[in-house]
Amino acid sequence: MPAGSGLAGRRIWFVGIGGAGLSSYAFLARAWGADVGGWDRVETPYLRALDGVDVEIGEEPVTREGWETVVSTAYADRVEGRSRASFLAELVSLRPSIVVSGTHGKTTTSGMIAFVLSELGLDPAWLIGGEIPQLGGNAGAGEGWLVVEGDESDRTIERLRPEIAVVTNVELDHHSTFASAAEVEEMFERWLAEVPQVVRAWELDPVALELAVPGEHNQRNAAAALAALGLAGVARPEAEEALARFRGAGRRFELVGERDGVTVVDDYAHHPSEVTATIAAARELTAGRVLVLFQPHLYSRTRHLAHEFGVALSAADAVCVTEIYRAREEPVEGVSGRLVLEALRPGLRAGWAPTVEQGAKLVRGWARPGDLVLTLGAGDVDTAARQLVGAP
Repeated sequence: MPAGSGLAGRRIWFVGIGGAGLSSYAFLARAWGADVGGWDRVETPYLRALDGVDVEIGEEPVTREGWETVVSTAYADRVEGRSRASFLAELVSLRPSIVVSGTHGKTTTSGMIAFVLSELGLDPAWLIGGEIPQLGGNAGAGEGWLVVEGDESDRTIERLRPEIAVVTNVELDHHSTFASAAEVEEMFERWLAEVPQVVRAWELDPVALELAVPGEHNQRNAAAALAALGLAGVARPEAEEALARFRGAGRRFELVGERDGVTVVDDYAHHPSEVTATIAAARELTAGRVLVLFQPHLYSRTRHLAHEFGVALSAADAVCVTEIYRAREEPVEGVSGRLVLEALRPGLRAGWAPTVEQGAKLVRGWARPGDLVLTLGAGDVDTAARQLVGAP
């Protein structure tokens, strides 16, 4: 069966089409022969790749009679339809696939794999939960391997049956889905038992290559990517040469710019381990101070990990914390970004800002030439990064 032929002639409507996940699924579905359309609450940057697709914007979800409906997890309690996990499983079944999952590093690692395959002329398709600027976006529709970032937050990966699976690391991050770290580990092991070829990244040594992306965590990501590429038949020397040119994923230690001698870097870090790794990577790049503007993500995560966030952030020279980015969750009484602020080490220069805009103003007042400012979080704190460098 030609790749993607199972989608020819189908009409598929995506509820939540502007998200990182569903936008990429819609892109690939269209490339593989389906008519696609969808609804979202707001315009998002991911919709730019869906030029010409009929997208309705409005407060309430919209479906279309006679079309298959694929529903984002964010709207699963409001709209009937096929889950994103089920649809992604179908896409994975249509092509020899490499699925990358894990608590941290899966966007960068899957981006590394897709980039190397593309650089070596192997024409991959890819579905990645973040922008890969060198590839032109978060989705591509080549004729080679399909590289997928698999999400454990709603157990999506349990539905996927690739030829090669990569797990970067395993920690408890989604407290509304899993009761313990052991439950997360059990889920991953059940999944890996169903996959022919497996890479467990924690079993690998970090690469000794000179990479364009900083930090030991990226050396570990690179080790996992190279192992997966080897299983896919890519020769190690060629893979290493291409990987050295990989400049990273959007919002993964992304250099936003410089203003008045202050460098601003934005990162998606939203778990204490990620915060620790990002601050350590920043220390490698500057002899000046590291200042952090941190936006907590999700009430459930903040409630469970406030102390751990305080410890991780205390490695910086100054920290401003904002209110929680609620995403899909309703507010929880007594849970606020102030819990993280209160967990910072005594004596650390610290500040509170209800909004990221106010946080940017506070951190700008602290900064002096030679400093590096990190904007950290999985919400909209990246807008503050642009504010700090005077970008629109």
